[in-house]
Order: sequence, then C-alpha cells, then structure tokens
Amino acid sequence: MAKEILSGNEAIARGAYEAGIAFASAYPGTPSTEILENISRYKEIYSEWSPNEKVAYEVAFGASLAGGRALAAMKHVGVNVAADPLMTSVYTGINAGMVLISADDPGMHSSQNEQDNRRFAYFAKMPCIEPSDSQEAKDFLKLAFEISEQFDTPVMLRVTTRVCHSKSVVELGERRESAYREYKKDFVKYCMLPSSARVRRVELEKRLSKLREYSNKSPLNRIELSNTEIGIITSGISYQHSKEAFPDASILKIGMSNPLPDELIREFAKKVKKLYVVEELEPYMEEQIRMMGIEVTGKEVIPGIGELTPDIVRNAILGKKVTYEIPKIPMRPPILCPGCPHRGFFTITSKLGLTVLGDIGCYTLGAYEPLSAIETCLCMGASVSQAVGFAKAYKGSKKNRIVAAIGDSTFIHSGITPLIDAVYNKANVVVCILDNETTAMTGHQEHPGTGRTLMGEDAPKLDLEALCKAIGVPHVRVANPNNLKETEKVLKEELAFDGPSVIIFRSPCVVRDRSVWKKPLIVINEKCAACGACFRIGCPAITKDKSGKAVVDPILCIGCGVCIQVCKSSGADKCKNVSIGYCSDICSQICRASALVEKEDL
Repeated sequence: MAKEILSGNEAIARGAYEAGIAFASAYPGTPSTEILENISRYKEIYSEWSPNEKVAYEVAFGASLAGGRALAAMKHVGVNVAADPLMTSVYTGINAGMVLISADDPGMHSSQNEQDNRRFAYFAKMPCIEPSDSQEAKDFLKLAFEISEQFDTPVMLRVTTRVCHSKSVVELGERRESAYREYKKDFVKYCMLPSSARVRRVELEKRLSKLREYSNKSPLNRIELSNTEIGIITSGISYQHSKEAFPDASILKIGMSNPLPDELIREFAKKVKKLYVVEELEPYMEEQIRMMGIEVTGKEVIPGIGELTPDIVRNAILGKKVTYEIPKIPMRPPILCPGCPHRGFFTITSKLGLTVLGDIGCYTLGAYEPLSAIETCLCMGASVSQAVGFAKAYKGSKKNRIVAAIGDSTFIHSGITPLIDAVYNKANVVVCILDNETTAMTGHQEHPGTGRTLMGEDAPKLDLEALCKAIGVPHVRVANPNNLKETEKVLKEELAFDGPSVIIFRSPCVVRDRSVWKKPLIVINEKCAACGACFRIGCPAITKDKSGKAVVDPILCIGCGVCIQVCKSSGADKCKNVSIGYCSDICSQICRASALVEKEDL
C-alpha cells in the first residue's frame, strides 16, 4: 500500500474518504480547520462550512438520518456551541454512522480556554476515541463509524493540537463505499418529546453498558507489558510522551477513553508495582480509576495545566517537582498584518477613548499595545450581547456609548441574535461589524457573506446591510476603516444617536485580496520629527532608527496610508513639504504634512 507523511488533520480527512462517508460539515477553528479543507478535496464527499458549530452538528445529524455516513468537525469550544443538539442526539441514536471531531487545544495556542472535552463525552454518555498519531487518526476515524453504527450512537473522536498538526507516516487504503441506510420513520427514536425521551434514556444506559464491554475487549485499548516497576495508563499524545520518557515502562494505552475499560485497567494494575496516570489537562481517567478502588498517582505530580512533554513526564515520575510556568522568554504576541483594515478602526476608537467590547477573530489583536483598543474577549458573538448588558447597567461617571466590535464571519456565527436583542430592548449601543470579507484568523475560509462555498461553488452572498435593516436596526452605515476621517466622522455621528446602530466597516483582508495593495511608502528622514505617532498604530512595517525616527520596511508595507493620516510632522500645506505619505490619490488626506511618500514621488 502507498504511504504518505500526513498531519493528523490530513489523516482524519483521508480516513473520512476511506470510510466512505457522504457528508462533512464544520465551522473553521484552530486546530481543527484543515480537516474540512482536506476533506473538500475528495469530491466523493459533500462538504460545507456551516454558519456555526451548532448548525454543523445538526446538518451532519440530518445527513446521518438520511442514510449517509457523516461527520462534524470543530475545535473544543465549538462543542460548547453544538452542545444542545449533541446531548439529545445521544438519546436518539443515529441511522448511518456519525462522528463528532473535537479538536482540543492544551496550552491555549489559539483559544480562550483549554477545556478537556473527554468530560463532554462522559457527560453526554457517548463513546470517545483518542488517537496518538496520524496513522491512528485515520484508522480510529474509520473504526469510529463502525462503532457508531454497531451501537447506534454518535461517537466523539477527540484529538489535540499536537495530534492535529504533527506529521507522521500513514499507510493509505482504498475508499470503501458505505451502504446506504434507508431512513425509517420512528417517533420514539427520533422525536424527543418527553414521552419518547424517557424511553430512550433507558436505552442509553443499556447501550453504555454494552459499550463498556466492547471497550474492555477492543484493540483500541492495549497493554504493552515490559518492566513492571512502573506502569503508566495514558492516552492520546501523552502516550507518545510517556513512551519517549520511559521506553521500558509497562503501558496501558487507552484508545477508547469513554467508557473506560475497567476490567482491563484492573488487570493491568495487578501487573505493576507503581501505577501512574499520564494525561493532559483534567484528571479524567485518574478520578475514574480511583473510584474503582485502585491506588494510582496522577495529578499529584503530573501538571494539570498546559501541554505535557517527554521531559515533564520524566521529571514528574522521577520525583522532580514540576509546575506550570509561563515561559520566561521575550514575548512575541501576534499582531495585525501590515495594511490590515482593522488598524484604522482601532486607531480612531483609541483616539476617542471608547469602550470597545471585543469578540473572536483577527480584530481581537486590537487588544494588544500599542492600539490597546479591545477591552473584552469572551466567546463568539459575546461582544454584542455584552454591549447590551453593559449599556443597560452602566452607571459610571463616564457615560459614553458602548461599542461592540465583531467580524463578519463571527457576526454570522452568533452575532445576529444578540443584535436582535439590542433592537428589541432598545439598547444604546453601536455595533461595528469589521467586514474583511473572509474568515481571516483561521486561514481565509469562505462563509455565507463571501459568495463562495467550501467546495468552490458560487453561492448567494449574504447582504449584511439588508440583514441588519430587516432586523430593525434604525441606523445602518457602511464606511471604509482605512479612511480615518470618515471612520471618525461616522463613529461620532452614530455615538450621538440614541438607540442601537450598526456600522459596517468594509475593506477586504489584505492577505487574501492583493488588489488593494499600493506602492510601499518611504520616510523622508529630515522631515520626520520622531514624534512617535506612526508607531502607535502598531504596524509591523514601521520601525525606528537609532535617532528614533520612523523607517518603513518596503517588503512589508502595502501602502494602506493609515500612517500618513496620523503623522504629526510639521510643514507647509503643499505636497512638496509632505514628509510621510503618498503624492497620489490620497494627497487630500496628507496635505497637513506627513512623513512618508511613495518612492517614485521623491
């Protein structure tokens, strides 16, 4: 068979193909994004970006009911959004196989928390399978569909950032078409009115008992017996760390972590002198093993915060104190790209001293210095909801209007309903939709507002202005965030309005759309007053020389012109005295004398 080096996400996509699935859905979110991007390359599978994770789960469930194998993929916090249909779908069961992929993020590389979604599987009473490398990611997904159909249940495939993004050799197989399963009407099974749910609740416990029997016999869980002085129970990427740290130790590798194989665990515990549980984040397995009456060492020595490494595992088990510490290295926080249209918006909100409640997306980076504009970040869509509550309850001395900043993709994901709340309850808020026409933070995926689907087809483009007006927003404006005068004018006008309003700040993402690129700028050194105004917009293309004057990197600069508009260098109101900026189509914005010009205009 052919072999390839694949990331865990690529391997999951390959497993979906080989398993003969018919349908795949997701909302993009690191570390899960590449799963659907790779599945979309297999034209035998219908794949889509859904507006949010709840919808992604529900459409996949609908595909399963229709008789085709289906999966929904999302990052760990996305499972929170999908929790409502998830919990009940375990009661109903499925028709064709259905798998939920939860991509957890220990260490919070790109997330607002590091929740352990094995807890979700336990809570929902659904099977949970954990691969440790790319080969297992492919193979376990295929097996997950078999388990789903054998036990009439959705199955969670839980992966983590290291499994998703690490690469290893994978042996490929052929696609095996899954037999179509005819849908049959079944009121008690699928219609979860209380009378039906009570019946299915009993069936759920019977299924869980059968799944535990399966777990004890399944090849997903295996004992690797070696030196019996130390025994380690572990799963997922922690298995790789444990094998590297203690290659001679005996290991019980858990591939199916819900329900745990209790009989196998008891058998293994009897074979070793000292038993450890090595798992990232929560003491999920440790607690259940203790409830079995088995003596085990876990979070007393293994950190419960952040990612594990072989060194951490080795030091912890050898008795060296291991605690979680934020790395003491120079911080390099992510920043807005050169020319990012969000920069102009945040420059003005900072200038006006506005309270800006933020959301999830590239624009969240506006919280960092020097912009320091975003004040909150909770979850998708929360900027609008928080703004409503803040505006209704705030009684401080500074009675300014509250601004909610939310991206186009995030607005579609979960910003529409809180905007309805703002209109319905007459909240005095300004909702700023930062529309860069893509889902930028996760890699420029399509969404309903881009006019394209995941599979590359043209699609109806959601009209954000019309949507906001249909909701009943009395004031809906559109502005260019790169034009600071326009941005300031529109913001002031809407701040003066008594009631909810929406400003759509529209300018395409400069990474995706290069048609907006202009000539790079250059500083006329003798005209730069070293006032530092251009540094405060936080553009990575602008640095300073030894004298403190501005320098523009022509490789990074795309000529957006925001720096021109904030430059405070003195000079006459003639173009020849301008020290920073263009001498072309935006000279009207720079005639007060700035310090940058296009090279050709010098």
